[in-house]
Amino acid sequence: MSEASRDRTRLAGLVLCGVFVVMAGRGGYLALSGGPRADAGVQAAEKVPEIPRAGIVDRNGELLATSVETYSLWANPSLIWEAEEVSVGLKSLFPDLSLEDLKARLSDREKQFVWVKRGLTPRQREAVMQLPLEGLSFREEMRRSYPRGALAGQVLGQVDLDGRGIAGIERTFDSRLKAGGEPARLTLDIEAQTALEAELAAAADDYDMEGAAAILMETRSGEVLGMASWPVYDPNRPAEFAPDHPARLNRAIGAVYELGSVFKPLTIAAAIDAGAVRPGDDFNVSQPIVLGDFEIGDTHRFAGSANITEIIVESSNIGTVHVARALGMPRQQAFLTMAGLMAPAKIELPGSEAPLLPETFDSVAAATVSYGHGLSVSPLAFLTAFAALGNGGEMLPATLVIEPDRKAGPTRLMSAITAEIVTRMMRESVIRGTAKSADVAGYRVAGKTGTGEKAIKGGYAKNANISSFAAVFPEDGPQYALIVTLDDPKAKAGRGATAAASAAPVAGRIIERVAPLLGVTPRFEDVGPEQTARTPERSAL
Repeated sequence: MSEASRDRTRLAGLVLCGVFVVMAGRGGYLALSGGPRADAGVQAAEKVPEIPRAGIVDRNGELLATSVETYSLWANPSLIWEAEEVSVGLKSLFPDLSLEDLKARLSDREKQFVWVKRGLTPRQREAVMQLPLEGLSFREEMRRSYPRGALAGQVLGQVDLDGRGIAGIERTFDSRLKAGGEPARLTLDIEAQTALEAELAAAADDYDMEGAAAILMETRSGEVLGMASWPVYDPNRPAEFAPDHPARLNRAIGAVYELGSVFKPLTIAAAIDAGAVRPGDDFNVSQPIVLGDFEIGDTHRFAGSANITEIIVESSNIGTVHVARALGMPRQQAFLTMAGLMAPAKIELPGSEAPLLPETFDSVAAATVSYGHGLSVSPLAFLTAFAALGNGGEMLPATLVIEPDRKAGPTRLMSAITAEIVTRMMRESVIRGTAKSADVAGYRVAGKTGTGEKAIKGGYAKNANISSFAAVFPEDGPQYALIVTLDDPKAKAGRGATAAASAAPVAGRIIERVAPLLGVTPRFEDVGPEQTARTPERSAL
């Protein structure tokens, strides 16, 4: 071998030795200086939660929320030599990732751990493993799953990527659910909940409304069997709903409305119970009531006088104001306070909205509040008080969670006799008054319609209403209370936008569906030829 060949061989050997020294040195550096960081990152990334988050079930044990095993993809940038190649490969699998952001994060060679994508399906994990890309690993995690999709989505809420409850029941009972163990059992009945949500969705097609809420409650326990809000929210797909998306709002508790004439039965109950009026009393309703520059009238004129039953049946604002005047402002305000209508509704959910109260509770406010204007409350706050009419005058706090040791004492809102009298009046309203479209054959619905101008910033919308219907049923032994509230239903051919034409028939269809599920026995013997209960029909479907 020539001298030149031996020199080249020696040089090649020196180069190889140098490469090994550099690699050994880098390995030693990572082991000594970077090792603890890498170990901590890897340990955090590969750790599997020890206790799966407890499930959530309905009153009958039907699963509403559970935890399932999933995979999350992470990367060690210090092991990635071609960040752009890896980024492009991942982008091909996950189009929602930002290529520039991913490339920037994977190019930071000083880091040993960055998240790439959380909550992968088994198929997505397999697709990643098929790519010849370095520096990628998976962490086994527990991800929240909602088997019923959007059903009761606003009630259930959601958890964040790290399994922390951030909305709804998931937030309220976060600590309890994180501890694992037995599932949280809600008062909801998934069949009743399905009926509420289906009928609100149908109403959205019928009336082109902005939003809606419906609540079904047991009058004798305060347990909420159904709480629906439209538009619906699917907690399985939180990324599809921006923080201000209307579907994130639970309108049953998180929105307040001037509910209109559904307030009239409560005003009349307060006055009868206080002895301020008697059921047979007559009032002159032929002329508007003038309060300064403010005039209170009715949508249709009466010939002369009307008794209290007729005031409810024909929904007279003038007659209700006369009743409220007899009651007097101090007793009226005391009743509203005792009924919980001057404070946020109490329920095991975050986001219960406070009512909007009159700036000054003067004679004008007292008059308008008596028929549901000038005071905005959530549907749940109102229904909690209204349900007392179906529970012998006792009001129970609303609840969404079945707790065997729950000690919820009732509040006596009115006497049992008063509650029965006013419920009979509301039954007349359904048989022959403004609420006829809510009547359902055999189920003796007793209720009241309410149509109010929609309150907006600076006043009221000219062509938008809040339409509501509140009811208890069956009238001769009420077990359930229901409210349906539609936000700005639109009038269409052959149909108006008032509560009689919108909220009441929606409520009737809900009762038609849920009453058999709840075991309510239909009874027809009290239905005569002049009072034929009609099963509501959905028009334009």
